[in-house]
Amino acid sequence: MTTSTTDTLVPFDEAIERYEPLMGLETHVELGTRTKMFCGCTTTFGAEPNSQVCPVCLGLPGSLPAVNRMAIEYAIRIGLALNCSIASWCRFARKNYFYPDMPKNFQISQYDEPLCTDGYLDVTVEGATIRVGIERVHLEEDTGKSLHVGGATGRIHGAEYSLVDYNRAGIPLVEIVTKPIEATGAAAPEVARVYVTELRDLLRSLGVSDVRMEEGSLRCDVNTSLSPRGSGVWGTRTETKNVNSLRSVERAVRFEIERQAAVLDAGGRIIQETRHFHEDTGTTTSGRSKEEAQDYRYFPEPDLVPVAPSRDWVEQIRAELPELPAARWARLQAEWALSEADMTALRNAAALDLVAETVAAGASPADARKWWLGELARRANEAGTDLAGLSIKPAEVARVAELVVQGALNDQLARRVLDGVLAGQGTPDEVVAARGLAVVSDDGALTAAVDAAIAAHPEVAARIRDGKVNAAGVLVGAVMKTTRGQADATRVRELILERLS
Repeated sequence: MTTSTTDTLVPFDEAIERYEPLMGLETHVELGTRTKMFCGCTTTFGAEPNSQVCPVCLGLPGSLPAVNRMAIEYAIRIGLALNCSIASWCRFARKNYFYPDMPKNFQISQYDEPLCTDGYLDVTVEGATIRVGIERVHLEEDTGKSLHVGGATGRIHGAEYSLVDYNRAGIPLVEIVTKPIEATGAAAPEVARVYVTELRDLLRSLGVSDVRMEEGSLRCDVNTSLSPRGSGVWGTRTETKNVNSLRSVERAVRFEIERQAAVLDAGGRIIQETRHFHEDTGTTTSGRSKEEAQDYRYFPEPDLVPVAPSRDWVEQIRAELPELPAARWARLQAEWALSEADMTALRNAAALDLVAETVAAGASPADARKWWLGELARRANEAGTDLAGLSIKPAEVARVAELVVQGALNDQLARRVLDGVLAGQGTPDEVVAARGLAVVSDDGALTAAVDAAIAAHPEVAARIRDGKVNAAGVLVGAVMKTTRGQADATRVRELILERLS
Protein backbone atom coordinates (compact mmCIF):
# COMPACT_ATOMS: atom_id res chain seq x y z
CA MET A 1 0.00 0.00 0.00
CA THR A 2 1.50 3.33 -1.06
CA THR A 3 -1.39 5.77 -1.09
CA SER A 4 -4.43 6.61 0.94
CA THR A 5 -7.69 8.30 0.17
CA THR A 6 -9.51 10.87 2.21
CA ASP A 7 -11.57 7.96 3.56
CA THR A 8 -8.53 6.33 5.19
CA LEU A 9 -7.27 8.85 7.70
CA VAL A 10 -6.13 8.39 11.27
CA PRO A 11 -7.68 10.89 13.70
CA PHE A 12 -5.08 13.56 14.44
CA ASP A 13 -4.79 12.87 18.18
CA GLU A 14 -4.25 9.15 17.54
CA ALA A 15 -1.63 9.87 14.88
CA ILE A 16 0.32 12.11 17.26
CA GLU A 17 0.27 9.45 19.97
CA ARG A 18 2.18 7.02 17.71
CA TYR A 19 4.17 9.25 15.38
CA GLU A 20 6.42 12.29 15.64
CA PRO A 21 5.98 14.85 12.84
CA LEU A 22 8.91 16.58 11.20
CA MET A 23 8.38 19.68 9.08
CA GLY A 24 10.28 21.92 6.72
CA LEU A 25 8.86 25.04 5.14
CA GLU A 26 10.02 26.67 1.92
CA THR A 27 8.52 30.13 1.49
CA HIS A 28 8.73 31.91 -1.86
CA VAL A 29 8.43 35.68 -1.72
CA GLU A 30 8.09 37.95 -4.73
CA LEU A 31 10.08 41.08 -3.98
CA GLY A 32 8.40 44.45 -4.42
CA THR A 33 11.00 45.95 -6.75
CA ARG A 34 9.82 48.21 -9.58
CA THR A 35 11.59 46.13 -12.22
CA LYS A 36 12.42 42.46 -12.73
CA MET A 37 15.46 40.59 -11.43
CA PHE A 38 17.59 40.70 -14.58
CA CYS A 39 15.91 43.21 -16.89
CA GLY A 40 14.07 46.53 -16.88
CA CYS A 41 10.51 45.20 -17.33
CA THR A 42 8.00 46.45 -14.79
CA THR A 43 6.45 44.13 -12.20
CA THR A 44 2.92 45.54 -11.87
CA PHE A 45 0.43 42.84 -10.85
CA GLY A 46 -2.60 42.21 -13.06
CA ALA A 47 -1.34 43.80 -16.28
CA GLU A 48 -2.48 42.57 -19.69
CA PRO A 49 -0.91 39.12 -20.30
CA ASN A 50 2.54 39.22 -21.92
CA SER A 51 2.63 43.02 -21.88
CA GLN A 52 5.60 43.24 -19.46
CA VAL A 53 8.22 41.21 -21.30
CA CYS A 54 11.42 41.83 -23.23
CA PRO A 55 14.15 39.75 -24.94
CA VAL A 56 15.94 39.18 -21.59
CA CYS A 57 13.01 37.76 -19.58
CA LEU A 58 11.80 35.86 -22.66
CA GLY A 59 15.25 34.30 -23.03
CA LEU A 60 15.73 35.34 -26.64
CA PRO A 61 19.14 34.61 -28.25
CA GLY A 62 21.75 37.28 -27.68
CA SER A 63 20.02 38.88 -24.67
CA LEU A 64 22.09 39.36 -21.52
CA PRO A 65 20.89 39.69 -17.91
CA ALA A 66 21.98 42.36 -15.41
CA VAL A 67 21.42 42.02 -11.65
CA ASN A 68 18.83 44.26 -9.96
CA ARG A 69 20.73 45.98 -7.13
CA MET A 70 17.55 46.69 -5.16
CA ALA A 71 16.66 42.99 -5.18
CA ILE A 72 20.06 42.22 -3.65
CA GLU A 73 19.46 44.87 -0.99
CA TYR A 74 16.00 43.51 -0.21
CA ALA A 75 17.38 39.98 0.16
CA ILE A 76 20.08 41.26 2.54
CA ARG A 77 17.38 43.06 4.57
CA ILE A 78 15.51 39.78 4.89
CA GLY A 79 18.64 37.87 5.85
CA LEU A 80 19.60 40.38 8.53
CA ALA A 81 16.08 40.42 9.99
CA LEU A 82 16.22 36.62 10.16
CA ASN A 83 19.57 36.69 11.99
CA CYS A 84 21.43 35.17 9.04
CA SER A 85 25.06 35.43 8.04
CA ILE A 86 25.44 37.47 4.84
CA ALA A 87 27.87 36.05 2.29
CA SER A 88 30.73 38.30 1.27
CA TRP A 89 30.81 36.55 -2.11
CA CYS A 90 28.24 34.41 -3.88
CA ARG A 91 27.16 33.47 -7.38
CA PHE A 92 24.06 32.79 -9.39
CA ALA A 93 23.66 29.44 -11.10
CA ARG A 94 21.62 28.00 -13.92
CA LYS A 95 18.99 25.49 -12.86
CA ASN A 96 18.18 23.56 -16.01
CA TYR A 97 14.77 22.03 -16.60
CA PHE A 98 12.01 22.31 -19.15
CA TYR A 99 8.54 23.59 -18.41
CA PRO A 100 6.36 25.83 -20.60
CA ASP A 101 6.39 28.71 -18.10
CA MET A 102 10.23 28.78 -18.24
CA PRO A 103 10.95 30.82 -21.38
CA LYS A 104 14.72 30.17 -21.25
CA ASN A 105 14.34 26.46 -20.35
CA PHE A 106 16.48 27.25 -17.30
CA GLN A 107 16.04 29.35 -14.19
CA ILE A 108 18.68 31.70 -12.82
CA SER A 109 18.87 30.84 -9.13
CA GLN A 110 21.37 30.30 -6.34
CA TYR A 111 22.49 26.77 -5.58
CA ASP A 112 25.43 26.01 -3.30
CA GLU A 113 26.38 29.63 -2.69
CA PRO A 114 23.31 31.42 -1.28
CA LEU A 115 23.38 35.04 -0.18
CA CYS A 116 22.11 34.43 3.39
CA THR A 117 22.57 31.36 5.62
CA ASP A 118 22.13 29.98 9.12
CA GLY A 119 19.51 32.22 10.71
CA TYR A 120 16.41 31.80 12.85
CA LEU A 121 12.99 33.20 13.65
CA ASP A 122 11.47 32.79 17.11
CA VAL A 123 7.73 32.13 17.22
CA THR A 124 5.39 31.76 20.17
CA VAL A 125 2.81 28.98 20.25
CA GLU A 126 0.64 28.29 23.31
CA GLY A 127 2.95 30.40 25.45
CA ALA A 128 6.10 28.53 24.42
CA THR A 129 8.85 30.06 22.28
CA ILE A 130 10.00 27.86 19.42
CA ARG A 131 13.12 28.74 17.46
CA VAL A 132 12.68 27.91 13.79
CA GLY A 133 16.09 27.61 12.17
CA ILE A 134 16.62 29.19 8.76
CA GLU A 135 18.84 27.12 6.48
CA ARG A 136 19.17 29.68 3.69
CA VAL A 137 17.70 32.72 2.00
CA HIS A 138 18.50 32.79 -1.68
CA LEU A 139 17.54 34.81 -4.74
CA GLU A 140 16.14 33.57 -8.01
CA GLU A 141 13.73 34.64 -10.73
CA ASP A 142 10.07 33.69 -10.76
CA THR A 143 8.51 31.69 -13.57
CA GLY A 144 5.64 32.63 -15.83
CA LYS A 145 2.08 31.65 -15.07
CA SER A 146 0.21 28.86 -16.82
CA LEU A 147 -3.55 28.91 -17.29
CA HIS A 148 -5.03 25.48 -18.01
CA VAL A 149 -8.36 25.85 -19.78
CA GLY A 150 -11.04 23.18 -19.61
CA GLY A 151 -11.22 20.21 -17.27
CA ALA A 152 -12.57 20.17 -13.76
CA THR A 153 -9.54 21.02 -11.62
CA GLY A 154 -7.84 23.94 -13.34
CA ARG A 155 -4.69 21.82 -13.55
CA ILE A 156 -2.96 20.54 -16.66
CA HIS A 157 -4.42 17.06 -16.30
CA GLY A 158 -7.69 17.00 -18.23
CA ALA A 159 -7.29 20.51 -19.64
CA GLU A 160 -8.22 21.15 -23.27
CA TYR A 161 -5.37 23.59 -23.80
CA SER A 162 -3.01 25.86 -21.85
CA LEU A 163 -2.07 29.53 -22.05
CA VAL A 164 1.11 31.07 -20.66
CA ASP A 165 1.55 34.62 -19.34
CA TYR A 166 5.22 35.59 -19.06
CA ASN A 167 4.64 38.84 -17.15
CA ARG A 168 5.67 37.11 -13.93
CA ALA A 169 8.75 35.46 -15.50
CA GLY A 170 11.84 37.16 -14.15
CA ILE A 171 10.27 38.88 -11.14
CA PRO A 172 12.76 38.78 -8.22
CA LEU A 173 11.94 35.88 -5.93
CA VAL A 174 13.45 35.08 -2.56
CA GLU A 175 13.22 31.55 -1.20
CA ILE A 176 13.39 31.18 2.59
CA VAL A 177 14.12 27.59 3.59
CA THR A 178 13.85 26.41 7.18
CA LYS A 179 15.94 23.78 8.84
CA PRO A 180 13.96 20.66 9.92
CA ILE A 181 11.44 21.66 12.59
CA GLU A 182 11.43 18.90 15.20
CA ALA A 183 9.71 18.03 18.48
CA THR A 184 6.55 20.05 17.95
CA GLY A 185 4.15 17.12 18.45
CA ALA A 186 0.48 18.05 18.38
CA ALA A 187 1.38 21.72 17.90
CA ALA A 188 3.01 21.03 14.51
CA PRO A 189 0.16 22.41 12.33
CA GLU A 190 -0.12 25.53 14.48
CA VAL A 191 3.66 26.04 14.52
CA ALA A 192 3.65 25.97 10.71
CA ARG A 193 0.86 28.54 10.51
CA VAL A 194 2.35 30.84 13.15
CA TYR A 195 5.78 30.70 11.50
CA VAL A 196 4.41 31.74 8.10
CA THR A 197 2.23 34.39 9.77
CA GLU A 198 5.15 35.96 11.62
CA LEU A 199 7.41 35.66 8.57
CA ARG A 200 4.77 37.48 6.52
CA ASP A 201 4.52 40.24 9.15
CA LEU A 202 8.31 40.53 9.23
CA LEU A 203 8.56 40.84 5.45
CA ARG A 204 5.79 43.44 5.37
CA SER A 205 7.54 45.51 8.07
CA LEU A 206 10.75 45.44 6.01
CA GLY A 207 8.95 46.90 3.00
CA VAL A 208 10.37 44.26 0.66
CA SER A 209 7.10 42.68 -0.52
CA ASP A 210 3.35 43.18 -0.32
CA VAL A 211 3.19 39.47 0.76
CA ARG A 212 -0.30 39.06 -0.70
CA MET A 213 -0.85 35.33 -0.63
CA GLU A 214 -4.03 35.66 -2.69
CA GLU A 215 -1.98 37.23 -5.51
CA GLY A 216 0.84 34.70 -5.24
CA SER A 217 3.48 37.11 -3.96
CA LEU A 218 3.95 34.78 -0.97
CA ARG A 219 3.66 31.03 -1.50
CA CYS A 220 4.64 28.20 0.77
CA ASP A 221 5.78 24.62 0.11
CA VAL A 222 5.07 22.44 3.14
CA ASN A 223 7.29 19.39 3.74
CA THR A 224 5.90 16.85 6.19
CA SER A 225 7.08 13.45 7.40
CA LEU A 226 6.29 11.06 10.24
CA SER A 227 8.46 8.71 12.20
CA PRO A 228 7.41 6.20 14.89
CA ARG A 229 7.85 7.78 18.30
CA GLY A 230 11.19 6.89 19.84
CA SER A 231 12.64 5.45 16.62
CA GLY A 232 15.14 8.26 16.12
CA VAL A 233 14.81 7.83 12.36
CA TRP A 234 13.33 10.50 10.11
CA GLY A 235 10.49 9.44 7.89
CA THR A 236 10.03 9.98 4.15
CA ARG A 237 8.73 13.46 3.40
CA THR A 238 6.10 14.75 1.06
CA GLU A 239 6.13 18.28 -0.35
CA THR A 240 2.76 20.03 -0.59
CA LYS A 241 3.30 22.73 -3.21
CA ASN A 242 2.22 26.37 -3.44
CA VAL A 243 -0.05 26.57 -0.39
CA ASN A 244 -1.45 30.08 -0.57
CA SER A 245 -3.15 30.94 2.71
CA LEU A 246 -2.17 30.83 6.37
CA ARG A 247 -5.11 28.62 7.26
CA SER A 248 -4.19 26.23 4.46
CA VAL A 249 -0.62 25.85 5.74
CA GLU A 250 -2.04 24.54 9.02
CA ARG A 251 -4.60 22.34 7.28
CA ALA A 252 -2.01 20.87 4.90
CA VAL A 253 0.23 19.77 7.78
CA ARG A 254 -2.71 18.33 9.71
CA PHE A 255 -4.03 16.41 6.71
CA GLU A 256 -0.63 14.96 5.79
CA ILE A 257 -0.12 13.77 9.38
CA GLU A 258 -3.50 12.01 9.33
CA ARG A 259 -2.93 10.58 5.82
CA GLN A 260 0.63 9.40 6.38
CA ALA A 261 -0.32 7.81 9.71
CA ALA A 262 -3.00 5.78 7.90
CA VAL A 263 -0.46 4.58 5.32
CA LEU A 264 2.08 3.60 7.97
CA ASP A 265 -0.52 1.93 10.19
CA ALA A 266 -1.51 -0.24 7.25
CA GLY A 267 2.09 -1.34 6.71
CA GLY A 268 2.49 0.86 3.66
CA ARG A 269 5.30 3.10 2.52
CA ILE A 270 5.24 6.88 2.13
CA ILE A 271 6.20 7.97 -1.36
CA GLN A 272 8.52 10.94 -1.63
CA GLU A 273 6.50 13.16 -3.92
CA THR A 274 4.98 16.56 -4.49
CA ARG A 275 1.34 16.95 -3.55
CA HIS A 276 -1.39 19.46 -4.36
CA PHE A 277 -3.51 21.07 -1.65
CA HIS A 278 -7.22 21.55 -2.29
CA GLU A 279 -8.74 24.56 -0.53
CA ASP A 280 -12.31 23.33 -0.84
CA THR A 281 -11.74 20.00 0.92
CA GLY A 282 -8.58 20.64 2.96
CA THR A 283 -7.01 17.54 1.40
CA THR A 284 -3.89 16.82 -0.63
CA THR A 285 -3.50 14.66 -3.72
CA SER A 286 -0.46 13.20 -5.40
CA GLY A 287 1.53 15.31 -7.85
CA ARG A 288 4.77 13.88 -9.18
CA SER A 289 7.26 11.48 -7.68
CA LYS A 290 10.52 12.82 -6.29
CA GLU A 291 11.93 9.46 -5.26
CA GLU A 292 14.71 9.83 -7.79
CA ALA A 293 16.74 12.99 -7.46
CA GLN A 294 16.27 15.22 -10.48
CA ASP A 295 19.48 16.38 -12.08
CA TYR A 296 19.07 20.09 -12.68
CA ARG A 297 22.65 20.30 -14.03
CA TYR A 298 23.46 23.37 -11.95
CA PHE A 299 26.47 25.35 -13.11
CA PRO A 300 27.59 28.95 -12.46
CA GLU A 301 25.65 31.45 -14.56
CA PRO A 302 28.21 32.51 -17.19
CA ASP A 303 26.47 35.81 -18.04
CA LEU A 304 26.56 37.25 -14.51
CA VAL A 305 29.47 38.31 -12.34
CA PRO A 306 29.53 37.14 -8.70
CA VAL A 307 27.73 39.19 -6.07
CA ALA A 308 30.08 40.57 -3.39
CA PRO A 309 28.28 42.93 -0.99
CA SER A 310 30.76 44.98 0.99
CA ARG A 311 30.69 44.86 4.79
CA ASP A 312 30.06 48.61 4.86
CA TRP A 313 26.98 48.22 2.66
CA VAL A 314 25.63 45.33 4.74
CA GLU A 315 26.11 47.32 7.96
CA GLN A 316 24.44 50.35 6.40
CA ILE A 317 21.43 48.17 5.52
CA ARG A 318 21.41 46.77 9.07
CA ALA A 319 21.42 50.27 10.54
CA GLU A 320 18.45 51.26 8.37
CA LEU A 321 16.25 48.30 9.31
CA PRO A 322 12.90 49.39 10.74
CA GLU A 323 11.60 48.28 14.12
CA LEU A 324 10.89 44.60 13.66
CA PRO A 325 7.52 43.10 14.60
CA ALA A 326 8.65 41.25 17.74
CA ALA A 327 10.23 44.41 19.18
CA ARG A 328 7.21 46.49 18.20
CA TRP A 329 4.79 44.04 19.81
CA ALA A 330 6.76 44.08 23.05
CA ARG A 331 6.92 47.88 23.05
CA LEU A 332 3.20 48.36 22.37
CA GLN A 333 2.25 45.74 24.93
CA ALA A 334 4.22 47.66 27.56
CA GLU A 335 2.97 51.10 26.44
CA TRP A 336 -0.65 49.97 26.39
CA ALA A 337 -0.35 47.91 29.61
CA LEU A 338 -1.80 44.81 27.93
CA SER A 339 -1.62 41.22 29.06
CA GLU A 340 -0.15 38.55 26.79
CA ALA A 341 -3.70 37.32 26.10
CA ASP A 342 -4.84 40.83 25.13
CA MET A 343 -1.93 41.23 22.73
CA THR A 344 -2.54 37.82 21.22
CA ALA A 345 -6.19 38.69 20.65
CA LEU A 346 -5.17 41.86 18.79
CA ARG A 347 -2.73 39.98 16.59
CA ASN A 348 -5.10 37.11 15.90
CA ALA A 349 -7.76 39.59 14.81
CA ALA A 350 -5.23 41.42 12.57
CA ALA A 351 -6.16 44.53 14.55
CA LEU A 352 -2.77 45.60 15.90
CA ASP A 353 -1.96 48.12 13.17
CA LEU A 354 -5.52 49.48 13.17
CA VAL A 355 -5.48 49.96 16.94
CA ALA A 356 -2.04 51.58 16.77
CA GLU A 357 -3.24 54.03 14.10
CA THR A 358 -6.36 54.78 16.13
CA VAL A 359 -4.26 55.50 19.21
CA ALA A 360 -1.98 57.71 17.10
CA ALA A 361 -5.11 59.63 16.03
CA GLY A 362 -5.90 60.45 19.65
CA ALA A 363 -7.90 57.57 21.13
CA SER A 364 -6.87 55.79 24.30
CA PRO A 365 -5.56 52.22 23.82
CA ALA A 366 -8.56 50.90 25.79
CA ASP A 367 -11.08 52.74 23.60
CA ALA A 368 -9.31 51.77 20.38
CA ARG A 369 -9.30 48.09 21.38
CA LYS A 370 -12.92 48.29 22.54
CA TRP A 371 -14.26 49.51 19.21
CA TRP A 372 -12.08 47.45 16.87
CA LEU A 373 -12.37 44.14 18.75
CA GLY A 374 -16.02 44.66 19.69
CA GLU A 375 -18.46 46.43 17.43
CA LEU A 376 -16.24 46.61 14.34
CA ALA A 377 -15.13 42.99 14.60
CA ARG A 378 -18.80 42.02 14.64
CA ARG A 379 -19.47 44.13 11.55
CA ALA A 380 -16.51 42.58 9.74
CA ASN A 381 -17.71 39.09 10.61
CA GLU A 382 -21.21 39.88 9.32
CA ALA A 383 -19.75 41.27 6.09
CA GLY A 384 -17.47 38.28 5.60
CA THR A 385 -14.34 40.44 5.55
CA ASP A 386 -11.44 41.28 7.83
CA LEU A 387 -11.16 44.46 9.86
CA ALA A 388 -8.94 46.15 7.28
CA GLY A 389 -11.67 45.55 4.70
CA LEU A 390 -14.18 47.75 6.53
CA SER A 391 -14.84 51.16 4.99
CA ILE A 392 -13.84 53.12 8.08
CA LYS A 393 -10.52 54.74 8.90
CA PRO A 394 -8.69 54.58 12.24
CA ALA A 395 -8.96 58.38 12.50
CA GLU A 396 -12.75 58.08 12.20
CA VAL A 397 -12.85 55.46 14.95
CA ALA A 398 -10.73 57.77 17.10
CA ARG A 399 -13.20 60.60 16.50
CA VAL A 400 -16.15 58.42 17.56
CA ALA A 401 -14.25 57.48 20.72
CA GLU A 402 -13.52 61.18 21.35
CA LEU A 403 -17.21 62.11 21.02
CA VAL A 404 -18.08 59.43 23.58
CA VAL A 405 -15.42 60.70 26.00
CA GLN A 406 -16.73 64.26 25.57
CA GLY A 407 -20.24 63.11 26.38
CA ALA A 408 -21.58 64.11 22.96
CA LEU A 409 -22.37 60.44 22.27
CA ASN A 410 -23.10 57.40 24.39
CA ASP A 411 -22.16 53.89 23.30
CA GLN A 412 -25.58 53.24 21.77
CA LEU A 413 -25.45 56.40 19.68
CA ALA A 414 -21.81 55.73 18.79
CA ARG A 415 -22.82 52.42 17.25
CA ARG A 416 -25.35 54.26 15.09
CA VAL A 417 -22.66 56.73 14.04
CA LEU A 418 -20.43 53.81 13.04
CA ASP A 419 -23.36 52.51 10.97
CA GLY A 420 -23.48 55.77 9.07
CA VAL A 421 -19.73 55.94 8.45
CA LEU A 422 -19.65 52.33 7.26
CA ALA A 423 -22.58 53.10 4.94
CA GLY A 424 -20.59 55.89 3.34
CA GLN A 425 -22.68 58.73 4.78
CA GLY A 426 -19.68 60.86 5.74
CA THR A 427 -17.41 61.52 8.69
CA PRO A 428 -18.59 60.85 12.26
CA ASP A 429 -19.45 64.53 12.74
CA GLU A 430 -21.38 64.61 9.47
CA VAL A 431 -23.34 61.50 10.46
CA VAL A 432 -24.14 62.96 13.90
CA ALA A 433 -25.44 66.16 12.27
CA ALA A 434 -27.38 64.42 9.50
CA ARG A 435 -29.05 61.88 11.79
CA GLY A 436 -29.46 64.15 14.80
CA LEU A 437 -27.64 61.71 17.05
CA ALA A 438 -26.10 64.01 19.66
CA VAL A 439 -26.75 63.21 23.33
CA VAL A 440 -29.53 65.32 24.85
CA SER A 441 -28.32 66.80 28.15
CA ASP A 442 -30.47 69.95 28.35
CA ASP A 443 -32.52 69.88 31.56
CA GLY A 444 -35.53 71.44 29.87
CA ALA A 445 -35.72 68.69 27.28
CA LEU A 446 -35.07 65.94 29.84
CA THR A 447 -37.39 67.04 32.68
CA ALA A 448 -40.57 66.33 30.75
CA ALA A 449 -39.34 62.82 29.88
CA VAL A 450 -38.36 62.21 33.51
CA ASP A 451 -41.79 63.38 34.80
CA ALA A 452 -43.52 61.15 32.27
CA ALA A 453 -41.46 58.14 33.39
CA ILE A 454 -42.26 58.84 37.08
CA ALA A 455 -45.96 59.12 36.29
CA ALA A 456 -45.90 55.86 34.31
CA HIS A 457 -44.14 53.91 37.09
CA PRO A 458 -45.59 55.12 40.44
CA GLU A 459 -44.57 51.96 42.27
CA VAL A 460 -40.93 52.45 41.24
CA ALA A 461 -41.10 56.11 42.24
CA ALA A 462 -42.41 55.08 45.67
CA ARG A 463 -39.49 52.70 46.19
CA ILE A 464 -37.04 55.47 45.32
CA ARG A 465 -38.74 57.84 47.79
CA ASP A 466 -38.29 55.10 50.39
CA GLY A 467 -34.54 55.23 49.83
CA LYS A 468 -34.12 52.38 47.34
CA VAL A 469 -32.18 54.49 44.84
CA ASN A 470 -31.04 51.50 42.79
CA ALA A 471 -34.59 51.32 41.45
CA ALA A 472 -33.82 54.53 39.53
CA GLY A 473 -32.36 52.35 36.80
CA VAL A 474 -35.87 51.36 35.71
CA LEU A 475 -36.84 55.00 35.21
CA VAL A 476 -33.57 55.79 33.47
CA GLY A 477 -34.29 52.96 31.05
CA ALA A 478 -37.77 54.31 30.40
CA VAL A 479 -36.40 57.77 29.61
CA MET A 480 -33.72 56.34 27.35
CA LYS A 481 -36.42 54.42 25.46
CA THR A 482 -38.62 57.47 24.92
CA THR A 483 -35.63 59.55 23.77
CA ARG A 484 -34.37 56.78 21.44
CA GLY A 485 -31.20 56.43 23.45
CA GLN A 486 -30.18 60.07 23.07
CA ALA A 487 -30.64 61.21 26.65
CA ASP A 488 -27.62 61.78 28.89
CA ALA A 489 -28.17 58.84 31.21
CA THR A 490 -26.07 60.33 34.01
CA ARG A 491 -28.06 63.56 33.99
CA VAL A 492 -31.35 61.65 33.75
CA ARG A 493 -30.51 59.73 36.92
CA GLU A 494 -29.62 62.97 38.71
CA LEU A 495 -32.94 64.55 37.72
CA ILE A 496 -34.92 61.49 38.84
CA LEU A 497 -33.30 61.53 42.28
CA GLU A 498 -33.82 65.28 42.57
CA ARG A 499 -37.52 65.00 41.69
CA LEU A 500 -38.09 62.14 44.14
CA SER A 501 -35.97 63.35 47.05
